[in-house]
Amino acid sequence: MSGSKIKRKDRDAIIQSLRAGVTPRRGQRHLQVGRGDELKALIGDMENVGAGGSTIRFIIGEYGSGKTFFLNLVRTIAMEKKMVAAHADLSPDRRLHATGGQARSLYREIMFNLSTRTKPDGGALGAIIERFISSALAEAREQDTSADAVIRNRLASLQEMVGGYDFAEVVAAYWRGHDQGDELLKTNAMRWFRGEFSTKTDARKALGVRTIVDDANFYDTLKLLSRFFVMAGYGGLLLCLDEMVNLYKLSNSKARKTNYEQILRILNDCLQGNVEGFGILFGGTPEFLMDPRKGLYSYEALQTRLAQNRFASDDLKDYSGPVISLGSLMPEDIFVLLQKIRGVYVLNGQEMELIPDEGITAFLSHCKEKIGDAYFRTPRNTIVSFVNLLAILEQNRDTSWQDLIGQVNINVERPSIFENEEAFDEDDDLATIQL
Repeated sequence: MSGSKIKRKDRDAIIQSLRAGVTPRRGQRHLQVGRGDELKALIGDMENVGAGGSTIRFIIGEYGSGKTFFLNLVRTIAMEKKMVAAHADLSPDRRLHATGGQARSLYREIMFNLSTRTKPDGGALGAIIERFISSALAEAREQDTSADAVIRNRLASLQEMVGGYDFAEVVAAYWRGHDQGDELLKTNAMRWFRGEFSTKTDARKALGVRTIVDDANFYDTLKLLSRFFVMAGYGGLLLCLDEMVNLYKLSNSKARKTNYEQILRILNDCLQGNVEGFGILFGGTPEFLMDPRKGLYSYEALQTRLAQNRFASDDLKDYSGPVISLGSLMPEDIFVLLQKIRGVYVLNGQEMELIPDEGITAFLSHCKEKIGDAYFRTPRNTIVSFVNLLAILEQNRDTSWQDLIGQVNINVERPSIFENEEAFDEDDDLATIQL
């Protein structure tokens, strides 16, 4: 059984996700197996961010190694540690650097997905700003001064940063709207924060500011937000960016290089302590990292900073560097994972187990016979088939698992091919649920 109680809505969401072959967005702790050392390293990073520091990590793994699940789990842990967390997937329309709106599109996706412990499903930006204002009002009452003066004083340090003056002005505009009951002013401030103004003229008319969030300054705005979140009482911002292989797939070498330069800028900021309360995780494949022709290693400055520790080996791991490589789970980890899926399926033991441990062993033996060792290296189809098996057993109680095991048809996963990035689709990584 799973180690802790699970809510029905979480149970249903997990089962539906697993059966569809995608990573669950909630309840990841009920499926966690392995990755203890990697999680310990990331938890240490979060504590560093909460202390005013910064961190950057590249979560690298083969197709099917569970990067998306790992990122989702880390994001959940960050929220439990009172951090603001956000996630976004890169795509042809979302990049770190662009001139046609793709970077602003990524920023808008990040804002849409901003989450906190009380709003874990996104859309937390308004609540964060309200919390900042509430704490300012409390401080103003204690000091017997105006709330406007307290807010201006708190925001003064932001004005030293790139774009900080207009950022502070938008926060102040939101406060005025809050104080005067001007919902339009509050809405316009939120539109600015979410990157919804397309022209500076519109922003100036609505808020009296001369800048907007665009392709050129979206990263600077993220740095401002991380500092602002700390002012609002949170532990900082943790940003998880997945599907980084979309940069690797860019056919335009200049566009790829400018995106890698943006990664270098973020890397330097985080390693040199130029940003506070900010952590960022990039999820990608070994090709995205190490391909000398199109990967990060094709950019010499990144290759130097991201090179593996030469003293590390399979037996001697190093989790202190910016790159964390996720290896395959062991077969016994898959066994435990299927046990946990079975426990989630029957919802806190309210029903008898649908299949015993020996049935899971027989199922895995069948998988190994059909597809070889790939069943634990890329176990998506194994897991989908297992959930389908549980569904049949639940709805047909007079059917035995022994009769069904031999009927399970499992397709072999496509491997990633180093020289031909078109041979695999990173979107399929959403289908892995191992940790």
